[in-house]
Amino acid sequence: MRNVIFKGLLTDQDIYLFKEGNHFKLYEKLGSHLGELDGVSGTFFAVWAPNAARVSVVGDFNGWNPDSHILGVRWDSSGIWEGFIPGITNGALYKYHIISNNNGYTVQKADPFAFRSETPPKTASVVWDLRYNWQDSDWLSTRGVHNSLSSPISMYEVHAGSWRRTPEEDNRSLTYRELGDSLSEYMRDIGFTHVEFLPIMEHPFYGSWGYQTTGYFTPSSRFGSPQDFMYLVDALHKKNIGVILDWVPSHFPSDQHGLVYFDGTHLFEHADMRKGFHPDWNSYIFNYGRNEVRSFLISSAMFWMDKYHVDGIRVDAVASILYLDYSRKEGEWIPNEFGGRENLEAISFLKRLNEVIYGNYPDAITLAEESTAYPMVTRPTFAGGLGFGLKWNMGWM
Repeated sequence: MRNVIFKGLLTDQDIYLFKEGNHFKLYEKLGSHLGELDGVSGTFFAVWAPNAARVSVVGDFNGWNPDSHILGVRWDSSGIWEGFIPGITNGALYKYHIISNNNGYTVQKADPFAFRSETPPKTASVVWDLRYNWQDSDWLSTRGVHNSLSSPISMYEVHAGSWRRTPEEDNRSLTYRELGDSLSEYMRDIGFTHVEFLPIMEHPFYGSWGYQTTGYFTPSSRFGSPQDFMYLVDALHKKNIGVILDWVPSHFPSDQHGLVYFDGTHLFEHADMRKGFHPDWNSYIFNYGRNEVRSFLISSAMFWMDKYHVDGIRVDAVASILYLDYSRKEGEWIPNEFGGRENLEAISFLKRLNEVIYGNYPDAITLAEESTAYPMVTRPTFAGGLGFGLKWNMGWM
């Protein structure tokens, strides 16, 4: 049997929607997925790397050998490399070894769609099955009432790693399951209706509090497995506590294993650093005008509601997304096509994000951390607004 069978999960319709920027469940097709092919168990892999000359899967199953499991590129100009590798099971460590068409640039990348990552500072992705026996049907059937603008809402902001520690065990952080037991009781006792977690998506630098995200589909392994985080959400829902996740589509860090310069080109970020680099955070800015990037980001937001039952997202640093001259001096930014400072591509992205979320989860909440006087942040998109449900009160902080 061949090391790699050149078959994947993507259909022609998936590719059409991906190229169009309207595929919002990419996590079902890209990344790694356990499955069977012709009666043989293994894992499907698929990664977007249109400027690669070769992509292979390296991992603990092949001694990290880049010549062992080479993927095939699709014929449809999507830039997606895919393949089925027999015998790879749950828990396998892997990365993509990419050789670029750009001067042979070579790099090993974590999977942008990985469901689990190694615990930092390690950076490999982990093949993972997300099945979980949820117990929150009562909450989900009534959360529209709890999230309604006519209902009282009080949010308790929590950093999972520092909310409470265990002094007798070297002052370690609580696990997701320990948080599920203790935080749910605490929230019930003090009377808050919702908890808002600072970004729990995987991030290499702990001091960033999660705001330097590398794993947009991965809860941080510092505190447990994906199922452990599901347990935390489940426990809060059983106490009638809503769960909001802080989500960071505004920028991403420069760590080599992450999204930056992914296939030897500026794939996820703008090539022109006047639009693609954030001077305050030394991080990179997504190319909101690229359809495939829009599909990636909106799929991420949808993923947490679909697979983790979260009740809403707080979009971080919206002001930095909206304005081309945010934190830039004269000459350090490029005006839009009308000569203005508004990022028209980003505005279109935010509107579409809210339309998709509320179109699929009308009982959810989206919140904008927006610190300027930009108009109609919470007005519906059909009335010219951005479509958010709520705006974060920056002046109260």
